Amino acid sequence: MGLFSFIKEKGAKIFGKKEEEAQVEEKKTLKAQALLDYVKQLGLPYNSIKISVTDDDVKIEGEVASQQDAEKILLAIGNVEGVDQVDNLMAVAEPAPQAQFYTVVSGDTLSKISKQYYGDANKYHTIFEANRPMLDHPDKIYPGQVLRIPEM
Repeated sequence: MGLFSFIKEKGAKIFGKKEEEAQVEEKKTLKAQALLDYVKQLGLPYNSIKISVTDDDVKIEGEVASQQDAEKILLAIGNVEGVDQVDNLMAVAEPAPQAQFYTVVSGDTLSKISKQYYGDANKYHTIFEANRPMLDHPDKIYPGQVLRIPEM
């Protein structure tokens, strides 16, 4: 899939004091483990996965069954506070066209985004479902968050 940029000051706060105060090499290992634990906590499926961290950049390698799984893992990791870029090198067993991505801006709602992409505000649930489990409620989006916009 390639290299994706995110807003590193926004997102889920999963890195704690031990990750931030560790020495450089240990910090990379602790952050990679925290990201892997986060992917597992969300229940995102993968066949194999390896996450490595360099400063604020993350590289994901491994294999997933579907394009959707690869994109959800990419967005789960990219939408973590402190992550600037994600290089998604995961192999997809059943390749499919990549979904579009949208970065939320102030004033956005899923209905507004749905109207923009699908011409119908009532199709917001398609975007909500495409971003589960990272989203747990349609009203809980924030500026800077990157969302999957699947084709209809």
